[in-house]
Amino acid sequence: MLNIETLAWEKMGGMIPAMVQDAFDGRLLMQAYMNRAALEQTMDSGQVTFFSRSRQSLWTKGETSGNYLELVDVIPDCDGDALLVLARPSGPVCHLGADTCFETEERVQTDLSFLARLERVIAQRDSDRPQGSYTVKLLEAGVKRVAQKVGEEGVETALAATAGDSEELLNESADLIFHLLVLLRSRGESLADVVDTLSRRHGE
Repeated sequence: MLNIETLAWEKMGGMIPAMVQDAFDGRLLMQAYMNRAALEQTMDSGQVTFFSRSRQSLWTKGETSGNYLELVDVIPDCDGDALLVLARPSGPVCHLGADTCFETEERVQTDLSFLARLERVIAQRDSDRPQGSYTVKLLEAGVKRVAQKVGEEGVETALAATAGDSEELLNESADLIFHLLVLLRSRGESLADVVDTLSRRHGE
């Protein structure tokens, strides 16, 4: 549990820099500043709040755009003069419309974070329902059809593995993961939920 009183507020005149990281895929999203009141409001409300140095007031990320940052955890550094804020973004974080404030998403993407990007694309397809989209076709076919595809891809992945064809194994594994993400979406679940389940099992 974070103890606000132990932080080094005096070093920067009552403010501490806060780096915001996506709690799911690890992307660095933005940097801003918190004073004591902003940190307290963040922890009380569950929505990340900063102190605006230009306006000299508190501002909750997303209060204008609707793209809030759902708080997961706040971790101070070893000196207590910087904060790592783990959060789940509900939309683009940068005021320019990008997912992060650090140039392009590709520059800050880790290998595994692509799965999170893919999941967001699937969610967008589900929301927008563009014509001609294979993802939309699957979703409109219903859970049973998507589940059938997952089963088919699972069998094809196993066959590729037993056949010893590495390229085919990777291709079929990619198909399996994609269809599994669509299945999760069709049931209102997410990859984060799967990771949470794995994490709990690991803890046991």
